Amino acid sequence: MTLHLKGREKALEPFGWTGAKAEWIALVCLHSGVFTRRQATRFLATHHDRARRMVHALIEQGLAAEETVPGIRGIGRVCRIYSRRLYRAFGAEHLRHRRPASPRVLMRRLLSLDYVIEHPDLPWLPTEDEKVAAFEALGIERRLLPSRLYRGAAGDTRRYFPVKLPVAVEPDRAVFVYAEPGHDTVSGVRSWGTAHRGLWSALARRGHSVEAVAVGRTRDETERARRVLGRWSEDSGRGEADPGVADELARIERAIHRGAVEVLDEYGGLQAALKRSVALEKEARRQAGRGGLGRARAWRTTRLAGVLYR
Repeated sequence: MTLHLKGREKALEPFGWTGAKAEWIALVCLHSGVFTRRQATRFLATHHDRARRMVHALIEQGLAAEETVPGIRGIGRVCRIYSRRLYRAFGAEHLRHRRPASPRVLMRRLLSLDYVIEHPDLPWLPTEDEKVAAFEALGIERRLLPSRLYRGAAGDTRRYFPVKLPVAVEPDRAVFVYAEPGHDTVSGVRSWGTAHRGLWSALARRGHSVEAVAVGRTRDETERARRVLGRWSEDSGRGEADPGVADELARIERAIHRGAVEVLDEYGGLQAALKRSVALEKEARRQAGRGGLGRARAWRTTRLAGVLYR
């Protein structure tokens, strides 16, 4: 039983889906919109032929399509549940999961789903509204939540948790999943971590243990992401200072070492520059503390390990 679905799978009964298969369909729609037959076989603990028949039934009902994704090899065909009326049945009509995605985004969705499959006991918050409500219930302001402003003809819209990665909140612990699709630099995980630091710090102040999990296909990908996240965690004993603080401190130190009077004059002379450097060092040490993140770890998939894409 996947408790975080909160009975939403029952809304699929009019479509003829009940029990574990209804749970699976709801799980996919809420967390990824896409799945592979191997993933369905694992969740349903069934034979691959039964998973194939389920996929064909979804297609025949006009609820899904099975597609070969250009640019991705080693994965076979991917089933995408696209029916708006199906998503509407359990109150998720506007989730973008039902739409086609780039290979990079599709891999992120499949990786996210794979982690949720293996951790069904965690109280996942699958929708934006549920995530926001959970943190507001803890007294955390929206301004501390990761967000992105979208501009459109109808006006501006602010979306929270825009990357749509798994988040679970327990009474004393919060788990944040970063899905590393590969084919990427550290900029993706660094940007994600930076967007969450305010939230992590707020949770830590409230006594929550905060855990970040880097999910990927290969050891190199997952370890690279884990190392970046580890800079903000207690595991490494240090965090990552704001680049602006480090840059200014380095500029003052160079000016003092080289006797660059013009730079020192910007601070009001040597003594004022020294005073500023002391303040910057304190700020850098403060930022390099735990950063709110208690633990950073890595998790590798087996079902998607052989996937390659350009």
